[in-house]
Amino acid sequence: MLNFLRPTLLTAALALTGLSAHAADLPGQGVKVLPLKSSIAEETFQTLLVMKALEKLGYDVQPIQEVEYPTAHVAIANGDATFMADHWNPQHADYFKNAGGEAKLYRKGVFSGNAAQGYLIDKKTADQYKITRIDQLKDPAIAKIFDNNGDGKADLTGCTPGWGCEAMIEHQLDAYQLRDTVTHNQGTYSALMADTITRYKAGKPILYYTWTPYWVSNELKPGKDVVWLEVPFSSLPGAQKGLDTKLPNGKNYGFVVNSQHIVANQAWAQANPAAAKLFEVMQLPVGDINAQNHLMSQGQNQPADIERHVNGWIKAHQATFDDWIAQAKAAAK
Repeated sequence: MLNFLRPTLLTAALALTGLSAHAADLPGQGVKVLPLKSSIAEETFQTLLVMKALEKLGYDVQPIQEVEYPTAHVAIANGDATFMADHWNPQHADYFKNAGGEAKLYRKGVFSGNAAQGYLIDKKTADQYKITRIDQLKDPAIAKIFDNNGDGKADLTGCTPGWGCEAMIEHQLDAYQLRDTVTHNQGTYSALMADTITRYKAGKPILYYTWTPYWVSNELKPGKDVVWLEVPFSSLPGAQKGLDTKLPNGKNYGFVVNSQHIVANQAWAQANPAAAKLFEVMQLPVGDINAQNHLMSQGQNQPADIERHVNGWIKAHQATFDDWIAQAKAAAK
């Protein structure tokens, strides 16, 4: 009986040794992670990619909790959550500062760059009435072209409260003297935008705010279907006050080109150097986010679809993904 057990015990001992070595190689073993994201469904893609990388490091990653940006920054700063993968800089500069800044929040590296945003109208109307700037809507006759409800004012499909862009639009309505001729329509952005696209397909003039990366610019292609409107001068509120929004090509669409960052709890990041390094080195091309977001707009928007998209991205960029993991593990030693 003892002879029978010896190989089994030896096998078990070797297996346990292997497990111990494996566990030692996983710096996140036994550490819980709580990810946050906003109500923008399309941000699930980049959030899930970070989660899968953390799981590869052994972290116990919990399901995503959904809260809007201001609350998310405070929750992460207070240690009630671990990270978010969609902090916009400088758009969320006030949220970052109000939550405690770098003393409370960790922000290193750029997860995704070149995020543009601004106001657009359909190209047909732009060409017909020679509209190139948002302040042309000060003219009641021009504004009335974009009136959807008969009140004589242009209807701007705007930004959901709590996203940060709504504060900039509200500021610019005053700065460009548009308050009397433009209505900033706010609500569920995806629903408002679906209605805007329906109007466009019916041949009606449209005026809307959007950003990249997002699926809207795949549906309404700038330069072909729609055109960006310039602003008369740079004017932003809060922490962005005084920033020049003019692009290198001389165009000024009124918004600073943003970078998206992974923001984490500062104390947690210091205690978890592997995760901190991962957050710093991960990079996702804006075009890849656009492409995935477009798939979601075409109906591939269920959790299983997004999971498949993330797994597909990792497989297509396996060497890059593996390098992130290797750098993260090295930082823990």
